[in-house]
Parts: sequence; structure tokens; C-alpha cells
Amino acid sequence: MRVLGIETSCDETGIALFDTEKGLLAHDLYSQIAVHAEYGGVVPELASRDHVRKILPLIKEVVAKAGLQLSDIDGVAYTAGPGLVGALMVGASVGRALAYAWDVPAIGVHHMEGHLLAPMLEDTPPEFPFVALLVSGGHTQLVKVEGIGRYELLGESLDDAAGEAFDKAAKMLDLDYPGGPHVARLAEQGTVGRFTFPRPMIDRPGLDFSFSGLKTYTLNTVAEHKDGDGLPDDQTCADIARAFEEAVVSTLVIKCRRALEATGFKRLVIAGGVSANKRLRAELETALQKIGAQVFYARHEFCTDNGAMIAYAGAQRLAAGQNEGLAINVRPRWPLDTLPPL
Repeated sequence: MRVLGIETSCDETGIALFDTEKGLLAHDLYSQIAVHAEYGGVVPELASRDHVRKILPLIKEVVAKAGLQLSDIDGVAYTAGPGLVGALMVGASVGRALAYAWDVPAIGVHHMEGHLLAPMLEDTPPEFPFVALLVSGGHTQLVKVEGIGRYELLGESLDDAAGEAFDKAAKMLDLDYPGGPHVARLAEQGTVGRFTFPRPMIDRPGLDFSFSGLKTYTLNTVAEHKDGDGLPDDQTCADIARAFEEAVVSTLVIKCRRALEATGFKRLVIAGGVSANKRLRAELETALQKIGAQVFYARHEFCTDNGAMIAYAGAQRLAAGQNEGLAINVRPRWPLDTLPPL
């Protein structure tokens, strides 16, 4: 079964073709970073307009790259939520219309299920069951995963997501959007141990997260070390970036280890944009080796939003006989644990 995947939940237009027998056939991505960078964050209306502009040309490019014709497509999967409602409507409308025109089934995919299953596209995918850390600009969640659609939320952020906290820290240090990669690069130049930032909520039971206090602590540290009316000097900025990154990573690692111990599982999947962070990957691998557990993640190009993960997730559900009617339904908010199991 060849499935066209469409991702338009936020500021990236992702298109892919997945074959349930041959695997990923082709994919492409258009990022709107340059469009939103001058505003320091995503402008929803601009995001929707850019999806309208790019989605059909990208579909044509991906189909041609795969060496197929439009008539070779057996199903359509599109992101139905969570995300920006206008952006979701673009992908859902186009996906549902194409499926109707081609007389093939269509299905709306949960964006975070796509991220959770992205490591399945790798040569050595994880086996069920596992714990998943979904960590991005909009979500920080720990999920017990026993199969596709068999999810139990173990913990989540009570305020800012980890990726959102990275973006806000970047603004404090006058770094470009999106902030995560810029903070990480600056942190590499930081002095070890000059600053020690708090690890939020690690002294409390449970697996929830909170990064708003860490954000405030970072803001206060920047203010205390300002050079006149401007920012702190370059080295101090790097030291702050390092302390901030270390605090976020350490918090995530501690909670992941606790989740594995609580479930008794020996496999951890990390997915979402922040999963590309080098320090997070290195520290998770070290921590999990000590307890005899493994960590799995997608290649860097599939950590951020992409069409391949939507095509894969949609293909699994379409192949199992799940599909949606002609109504176009998008869900800006959509709990992961409400999805039906396969």
C-alpha cells in the first residue's frame, strides 16, 4: 500500500510517500524558518498562507522523485492535530480532497503519534513495548507505549514545553529563532560549572515537568550579569547557555530513567525536535547503559516535523482498515491517549 503523507501542523510543509512493503520511497520538506525568524516565533496566518503556496508543488515533486504517478497512490494520511488550526486545515483540506478525487481512503494522523513512530523508519527500529519521551516546541511528554494506539500518559509539562523554554532562553540571549540549535551551539563554548541552574521538579514524586521556573531563573541570571544596558559579555552568555542546557537535559534524563524504572521497560524512544540535541542523546545513552536499557531515536531530518512520520503512521492505520469519512475534522488539541488501538 502506497500512502501519501502530508504534514502541516505548524511552520513546515512535509510531504512523503511510504510503501508498506518497500518502506519510505521519497520525502521532501519546506521550512518556513526564514518567514518567521524576523518575528521571533511562528505567525499562524503567515504559516497557513505558506502551506497553501507550497503544498501542491511539493506533492508533485515527491511523487516524481519516487518515480510514480498520482494514480499509483493507494491512500492519503494528513496531520489532523494537534497544531495551529489554520495550518492543519490546509493539509487536511488538500489531503481529503485528493483522496476523494483519487477514490482512495484517507486518515487524519495525530502529530505526536507521528513523532513517536518516527524511529520505526530506521534500519533498527525499537520493538514494543517502550517508554517514549516526546519533546518538542509544543510538547514534553512521557508515554508508556505497548503498541500503536496503546498509549498511557505518564507525565507531561505543566507549563512550557522544553523546546519552548529553549526558544525563550534564546530570546534572552539575543539568539535567532528557532532557539534550540543556537543555544546548543553557544553552550559548547560555555565554562563547565560557572553557573548551576535548578533542575525543576526532580525532588517531587511523579513524572511531570515544569520549565517556567527555569526560564525565570535564566532571565534573572542574564539581568544580574548585564554589561551596562546590553547583554552580558560573550563568555558569560555562553556560560548561561551551557547551564540552561545542562539543567534541561539533566531534568529530562532523570525523569526518563524514573519512567523506565516505574514501567520495568528496557527501551526508550525519544522523538520531536529537541531529540536532536547532542547533549541529550549523549547523556541518555550514558544513563541508560547503567541500568541495561537502550535508547532509540530518528535520524536528525525526522526529529523535526516531517511528512515521512505522518505517511508511516497513517499507513499503519490505513492498512489495518481504519479510515475517515468525507468530513474534514482537525483537532488543535488532541490527547494522545484517546487514539484507538490497532
